[in-house]
Amino acid sequence: MAGLRARLKKTIVLVGMMGAGKTAVGKALAARLAVPFLDSDREIVKAASATIAEIFVRDGEAFFRDRETEVITRLLNAQASVLSTGGGAFLAAHNRQVISDAGVAVWLQADLDLLWSRVRHKNTRPLLRTANPRETLAELYKTRDPLYALADLRVSCGADYSIDDMATAVLEVLKSRPDVLEISRDG
Repeated sequence: MAGLRARLKKTIVLVGMMGAGKTAVGKALAARLAVPFLDSDREIVKAASATIAEIFVRDGEAFFRDRETEVITRLLNAQASVLSTGGGAFLAAHNRQVISDAGVAVWLQADLDLLWSRVRHKNTRPLLRTANPRETLAELYKTRDPLYALADLRVSCGADYSIDDMATAVLEVLKSRPDVLEISRDG
């Protein structure tokens, strides 16, 4: 966006499956827009002084999801930023409504093989701690994709796309939303 200046009016909320690149793309996007990058999972971990896996074991998924809603609502009511959410955050109708009302949901859509290649060697995903994590991921994908499709905007991920390519693609789709991103010429 050389020669152009962008002003963020509403928070950009990145949604999608684990491994879609929400955190990496979010950081790059925030840097380009010179706004804060926030991660709802990181905020929950900080508040609970426990990892997400520990919260799931100690308090259960329902407890975690309630805290997730509280954190997302709080972050959306702060300064406009780029917000990365956990893979399950957008599944709750209340979260989708809050995000749509106060920000814009951008779905980073990736196919199952790409997601698996990115998450299969990580042990930080509590939902994949099963006998067959690939099958579990496939089930999550099958049930979650129709809900992610309700996002305001969609950006397809490709295995050959760099983080920078993805940030550019998100900025391109945001051009259709002047209520979120105002672009003007420098000078």
